[in-house]
Amino acid sequence: MTKSDNATPYNAAEYDKSVRQTIPFYETIHSETIDLIRTIKPEVNCWLDTGCGTGYLAETALPCFPNTSFILTDPSEAMLKQAVGRLKGLPEKRVKYLPPTPSESLDIYKNEVHPQIITAVFSHHYLQKPQRYHAIKNCHQLLDEGGVFITVENIAPFTPPGISLGLDRWKRFQVEHGRAKSAAEDHARRFNREYFPISIEEQFTLLRTTGFRIVELFWMSYMQAGFYAIK
Repeated sequence: MTKSDNATPYNAAEYDKSVRQTIPFYETIHSETIDLIRTIKPEVNCWLDTGCGTGYLAETALPCFPNTSFILTDPSEAMLKQAVGRLKGLPEKRVKYLPPTPSESLDIYKNEVHPQIITAVFSHHYLQKPQRYHAIKNCHQLLDEGGVFITVENIAPFTPPGISLGLDRWKRFQVEHGRAKSAAEDHARRFNREYFPISIEEQFTLLRTTGFRIVELFWMSYMQAGFYAIK
């Protein structure tokens, strides 16, 4: 596959269109994430979106949280530029940006950033297990006590037949939403090669091991799942 300017298979400028042909219920996943935060932490003062991509989550959430300050960062400079362009004109008290930073390096901001919410939507599954542990540990460290970490990721079914069936279903979704069959096949081959999904059970264990006291599943569809963890 042609290398893009970020960890996804799409260049940042085409990401918003292409991801909707790839991830089932993409917009619903974001609205469910926002609805969860409206329930669990409606008065959030500071919300850090790590792996913010093109800024779609923040753009969608801003009207729902008029008193919240959003901090955005992403490992990809190209993605972060898309987010800055998308949200241009907003005052700094509403949206701030960190330099391009992967979650596993967020500890450099431990004395500067103290959010009550951290979101990581379709970002941590690009990390190998040691990096993933450090990424989530950093998120735990940055959060205020009682803060909430929310992650949505591609996941691994429990068995090889489950993986095969899941990928076949996912490929069919992509073709039915406008992607070429060859592109869908290419995307399936990225599994455990260019992104590294773990099972729901492994995710629970990881979140507990990194210090979170409450860990729950709030979304699952196809081969995607969303989790929240409370410090």
